Amino acid sequence: MNTISDNINQRISARIRVERESRGWSLSDLAERAGVSRAMIHKIERGESSPTAALLARLSGAFGISMSTLIARAEMQEGKLLRFADQPVWRDPQSHYLRRHLSPKGDIPIDLVHIELPGGSDIPMPASAYLHARQLIWLQAGELVFVEGETRHEMKAGDCLELGPPNDCRFINETTETCYYLIVRLNPASA
Repeated sequence: MNTISDNINQRISARIRVERESRGWSLSDLAERAGVSRAMIHKIERGESSPTAALLARLSGAFGISMSTLIARAEMQEGKLLRFADQPVWRDPQSHYLRRHLSPKGDIPIDLVHIELPGGSDIPMPASAYLHARQLIWLQAGELVFVEGETRHEMKAGDCLELGPPNDCRFINETTETCYYLIVRLNPASA
């Protein structure tokens, strides 16, 4: 793994611990709320294991924040300009999903996140990951199946989807080619 990825994983691990401790929760409390083993959370907080996207979604949901917010709190620096070279990038160690945070940390309550989803990927996200925000998915290239509860949305390049009320969902790339999409997220708590 490269130094940039190692650094981001260390900051995410530290942020998970800060979020847990700021709530006065023990490892067992977080494990129960997230449905994740205490041992796994302990390994992540110590930097001995890199969390997957699905695991980060469960942890962030337990905290009552989105996965995007959790990662942004770990990686963002103040400023109005966020240059490409400085945009935080995180790769899911399981699916190799790549997440690039595009928006600078500022006063605007919008987050822009660019995702590269490899062919054959299926990333589940619990409803708790979307409780406090409204989101759009804008597919830039390739094909994406977004399953929202019982509803299946088959998206092609250029399509834009507004997510409904929080529901368990899945981001699926049924093709062999990587698809690229943008998540536009309004953070009402910041507005």
